[in-house]
Amino acid sequence: MILRSLLLFSVAVSIATAQNAAPPAQPNPDAAKALGQSTIRFEDATPQSGIHFVHSFGSAKLSSLLEGTGAGCVWFDYNNSGRKSLFVVNGSTLDAGMTPNPLSPQPDPAPHAHLYRNDGNGHFTDVTAQSGLDPDLYGDAVTVADYDNDGYQDLLVTGYGKVILYHNNGNGTFTDVTRQSGIKVNGWAISSTWLDYDRDGCVDLFVGRYVKFDPKYRSYYAADNYPGPLSYAGESNMLFHNNCNGTFTDVSDKSGISASIGRTMGVTAADFDNDGWDDIYVTNDDTPNFLFHNLHNGTFQEIANITGAAYGEDGEATSSMGPVAADLWNRGVLDLWVTDGSYNRLLKNLGAPQLGSPPTKSDWQGFQDVTAASNISQVEGQYVSWGSGVYDFDNDGLLDILVLHGGLTHMIPMEHTLFRGMGDGKFEDASRQAGPVLSVRTVARGACFADYLNDGKVGAYVVNLGSEGTLLHNVSSGAGHWVDVQLVGAMRKGDAGVAAGDPLARSNRDGIGARIEVYTSSVRRTAERVASSGYLSQNQGRVHFGLGNAPVIDKLVVRWPSGIVQTLPNQPVDRVLTVQEPGRGGPQ
Repeated sequence: MILRSLLLFSVAVSIATAQNAAPPAQPNPDAAKALGQSTIRFEDATPQSGIHFVHSFGSAKLSSLLEGTGAGCVWFDYNNSGRKSLFVVNGSTLDAGMTPNPLSPQPDPAPHAHLYRNDGNGHFTDVTAQSGLDPDLYGDAVTVADYDNDGYQDLLVTGYGKVILYHNNGNGTFTDVTRQSGIKVNGWAISSTWLDYDRDGCVDLFVGRYVKFDPKYRSYYAADNYPGPLSYAGESNMLFHNNCNGTFTDVSDKSGISASIGRTMGVTAADFDNDGWDDIYVTNDDTPNFLFHNLHNGTFQEIANITGAAYGEDGEATSSMGPVAADLWNRGVLDLWVTDGSYNRLLKNLGAPQLGSPPTKSDWQGFQDVTAASNISQVEGQYVSWGSGVYDFDNDGLLDILVLHGGLTHMIPMEHTLFRGMGDGKFEDASRQAGPVLSVRTVARGACFADYLNDGKVGAYVVNLGSEGTLLHNVSSGAGHWVDVQLVGAMRKGDAGVAAGDPLARSNRDGIGARIEVYTSSVRRTAERVASSGYLSQNQGRVHFGLGNAPVIDKLVVRWPSGIVQTLPNQPVDRVLTVQEPGRGGPQ
């Protein structure tokens, strides 16, 4: 009866929101190629790249939820070279107490994470040994941010039993500072993200936890291969406040975050209701998803159910994997794309007030699931979807979606899909025309996206469960103009945090939480600088915009978390544009 009531309530919310939906977006005049033959194409650049990473789930045969979760990756400029390097998370060898199928003999060296330095021209060098990035844990996910505002990006690895925070020393090496930072996470930490939830200029840390895993529990049906997520109790998530002095305080209870028990798989933070404060969206495994609404006072309210973000269109709590926030209709509000073990979800944001004006409950009407209407679910229903990226891969002015697949509880390899944006929330399946590499079947898990060649074309790295990863090189022909925006906030190491609205307020060094608006030919494109995106992974820190045939950017606007609104008129295209926040003493 309770389930039936919840389903009826969900249907009622969907009908109400549909009746109040925003009018259809107008076609994009800059997208001259939007209705033509797809030019998006990828090739496998792994062999010549120098990246030879092999993921290990730590046992001889896939036999537990821990092993099947996989791992993620991140692109980041750890040495401030202007090029995006790659860090890939790995599992570790499991003993007989953790798996019924231990490896024999034990591999030497043992599986470990890897850091690949971008040397330029598509070549990378493995610098793991000298970097100090050697996490001693069964790793799942990674997220990066300059948490101490010293101009170098730091790195957090999450996994089974703990998390590890690495401080970037600025000389190509990292130091484990977990203990002195005050960050302590027990249980199974999975996806995490950085956000400045109180807008004091220092990024805070959200850590999602999965389930209370018991490796000794082995009750399951043979066809399932191993016990699923509902066989274990759910977990609470954690929030750590950055004290702006290199330490953090656990505010999980005080903030209201720990009150919601789920089975976290993925997480992203962004401003979904345009009130200027970042919210947190959490995807859960076989459990309704969470949307933690930022109440501007250090606390959050979980509102996924009443905003249409908890379930899919069919009212199911599916195995949700990775969330991506993106303005898919070019309306100035952020929609949600969520991969899962079913049809996936495209959640259209039903609108919000003008950015910066505080909304009321009646102002923001939440989300509407439009996956079927977008022409996506009809293709994706046959797959299990994991890593994903929403980017304008051919720079025609319309966002595209690349989705990576793989078996859920068995090592079943699958091909991958590319959906080319056609405008007005419609997509075409361009998978088999986008290069043979997308037809190569793998058991994919995490994926991270970047313009790693600095040529304006976004590629990706894919972590494949128990096998070698894949570097996807974007070789799309006839692509349009583009710009990548690199943000530099005015907050610096040693500055004390300030309250939002304070005249001395400055944004975190990475600009996480900043909203960027690009205007060309009277069309606005909007994106937010976020940390984690997709499944277990994080993309490049630069914000990429495809510009179609527009030869110039009429106006670029950055709305910084500090409250400063910065406008740059008449900007050239086809380049990386670094924007520094005006701050005390001027930008540096």
